[in-house]
Amino acid sequence: MAVVKHKEQRVGIFIDTQNLYHSAKNLYKARVNFGQVLKEALANRVLIRAIAYVITTESGEEQGFFDALVKIGIETKTKNLQIFAGGAKKADWDVGLAVDAIKLGPKLDTVIIASGDGDFIPLVEYLKINQGCQVEVIAFGKSSSGKLIEAADDFIDMCADPKKFLIGTYRSERRPIKSP
Repeated sequence: MAVVKHKEQRVGIFIDTQNLYHSAKNLYKARVNFGQVLKEALANRVLIRAIAYVITTESGEEQGFFDALVKIGIETKTKNLQIFAGGAKKADWDVGLAVDAIKLGPKLDTVIIASGDGDFIPLVEYLKINQGCQVEVIAFGKSSSGKLIEAADDFIDMCADPKKFLIGTYRSERRPIKSP
């Protein structure tokens, strides 16, 4: 089935910020250009809401990043980083993202999930079957769930043109030089 993208489509974009951040850091030693992610995902359609799910730390050093997201039109929802007695840390927004996507689904033609996390497969299936939404995913393909990619109506692989989606240091994949 061909994916339809037309300028009247009402779109909601739900950004798993931690997933994209860690993928960019681990794959390319760089940061994500969230403005470009928003632009590419939206594809000249009507943006109803773009929400980034972010984690706050005790130091508050991420406030400038949050402000930058708001400046480009992305609403932020914050949750405090949990630090357990043994030193383990937890920061998970999966349920919050899913609940928002389900609540907003009836007002949208297309739901875009910016994450490669396979935990979102039931959400993708629910939105498609129960709410009739077209569901698209944008993420770094090299660190994305293959089953999530299959479940989505469309997948934008940020690894196909990483420079487009990255800020800062970019480590390209280099091939060894063959000696004569």
